[in-house]
Amino acid sequence: MTQIHTVHVPLGDQAYDVLVGERAIDAHWPAIKALFARGRAIIVTDGHVATYHLAALESRLRDSAIAPEAIILPPGETSKSFATLERLVDTLLDHNVERSETIIALGGGVIGDLTGFAAAITKRGTDFIQIPTTLLAQVDSSVGGKTGINTRHGKNFVGAFHQPRLVIADTALLDTLPERERRSGYAEIVKAALIGDAPLFDRLEAAGADILGGEKLDDAIAAAVAFKAQIVAEDEKEAGRRALLNLGHTFGHAFEADAPKDAIRHGEAVAAGLALAFDYSVRLGVCPPEDAERVKAHLRETGLPDGPKSLAFTGWNASSLIARMKDDKKNKDGQITLILARGIGKAYIARDADPNDLAAFLTDEV
Repeated sequence: MTQIHTVHVPLGDQAYDVLVGERAIDAHWPAIKALFARGRAIIVTDGHVATYHLAALESRLRDSAIAPEAIILPPGETSKSFATLERLVDTLLDHNVERSETIIALGGGVIGDLTGFAAAITKRGTDFIQIPTTLLAQVDSSVGGKTGINTRHGKNFVGAFHQPRLVIADTALLDTLPERERRSGYAEIVKAALIGDAPLFDRLEAAGADILGGEKLDDAIAAAVAFKAQIVAEDEKEAGRRALLNLGHTFGHAFEADAPKDAIRHGEAVAAGLALAFDYSVRLGVCPPEDAERVKAHLRETGLPDGPKSLAFTGWNASSLIARMKDDKKNKDGQITLILARGIGKAYIARDADPNDLAAFLTDEV
């Protein structure tokens, strides 16, 4: 068994641990099973994840005299909707879920976000734990307490901050993950390094494509989660510094919103957004050009897009992208907020971005 990393998220009476490593579930099972004192565990998952991972979890629970009760939802981003949220909450109530019980979210970011939001509002708040099955969810969406659903206005525009009791990032679950999804999740590790951990980026850069598997990946996940935990502890509800975690996302979310369905992955859009954030920082004269080139070179080496022209879809329109960016959740007083960088590991919040200059920049880049 490889080393199991324990990353603590210090949030007072809402504090919890993130367990990272192969077979993390097995290593900490006694503490995990204590969360199901009622003798049952309600598992929320989707049809795709259930095929690979549900039976093993149910067997593990039954071996500990805990009765599993699975709620299986349709896979895909379309499940992050009011309709599916209503269905999930009604099903939890049909199961007579108690506020003292712990619901398990078994799946990627969609299941984690949706289950977390349902837990936040069912009976005014029930406990839940995250067992993320994608790299993207393990390193990002499962940590920090952001839950929610999508609306026609954009991703995650309705939701709540609701912290999990525990996050189990068992990297053995990534064995069934397609390579494209693994690379997509890795973009969020790069993001963490670029925000405020230059030594981590040095290690990622030195490892190159080898970072995408084995203990090097476990170490990188733990480092990125530890960095995020520190920022979440300082600014749980994104009133200030936590906005830095959106480096690459203002551009990335615009790409996701304008792309045809399923054309690009979230991490691919974020990777292209990271490249743009550094290039735009160079344009503003605040970032050394060689830092932007290092970022793009590492993205290319690990199979990620190094800009919008490297995405699977390339039919972008600068004016449409700007319109999407004007609707971003970080904006204030109608002005576009960007997360930019003064160099690798030196991200900062830039208020009042000039939309005309941004449009000119994007016209050149797309």
